[in-house]
Amino acid sequence: MSRERSVLPGFGLTVGYTTFFLSAVVLLPLTAMIIKASNINHAAFIKLLLDPEAVASYKISFGTSFLAAIINFVFGFLIAWTLTRYDFPGRKFLDALIDLPFALPTAVSGIALTAVFAQNSWLGMHLAAMGIKVVYTWIGITVALTLIGMPFVVRAVQPALAEVQRDIEDAAETLGASRFTIFRRIIFPTILPALLTGFAMAFARGIGEYGSVVFISGNLPMQTEITPLLIVKRLEEYKYVDAAALGCIMLAMSFVMLLSINLLQAWSRRRLFVGKKR
Repeated sequence: MSRERSVLPGFGLTVGYTTFFLSAVVLLPLTAMIIKASNINHAAFIKLLLDPEAVASYKISFGTSFLAAIINFVFGFLIAWTLTRYDFPGRKFLDALIDLPFALPTAVSGIALTAVFAQNSWLGMHLAAMGIKVVYTWIGITVALTLIGMPFVVRAVQPALAEVQRDIEDAAETLGASRFTIFRRIIFPTILPALLTGFAMAFARGIGEYGSVVFISGNLPMQTEITPLLIVKRLEEYKYVDAAALGCIMLAMSFVMLLSINLLQAWSRRRLFVGKKR
């Protein structure tokens, strides 16, 4: 009995290469980190993770990342709405400018933000006069993470806004619905999955950010020290097991965020399919 040939030529070879590549680049390093962290007993592992300096870094990393994601949730939607719904001079330039944080090295972003918001800068001095200090505070970290996470929300929402059927909006308006009602009952439910996906992606990106934060935060222990910086600090102290244990925490959080993003994207696809079917 002859074996049925695959519709896709070279399927076995490509799957094998993909599996090998992912194992060599992703799975093996992560497995090595987990094995390294398992060299300490359970009690020592818990004590290490609940160290006051580590707990403070968790609060800074997750707190500022969540706040930056909330800011991007609101203003990222407004930017996406403006770029999608309105036609004005310079729109394409602004649309291209959204992707700048993707191409710009994060260290350059951190240096630029520090130069802008330092107390002796043209903007920082005015904020300092009002009693607002940005550099070397959690505010500066939030600003840096907002800059890095903004493109994720905008690029996630733009296609969803483009999919909203304008004829349904026109029909609702003809039937007497107000603009707010149209937004609340038609537009917002359609783009909500994409908006939540962008929020989750911005939040996940902020948790693992290092380059843009390390300059503007000042790296003050118990105050502005983020978890990725604490991991680097442990490595410089040759405490590899401690660094691996902290890395496991970040890995677990990244896995949770990745799972959330995939679930949100699946939900978005189902809603889009149901909307088109109707």
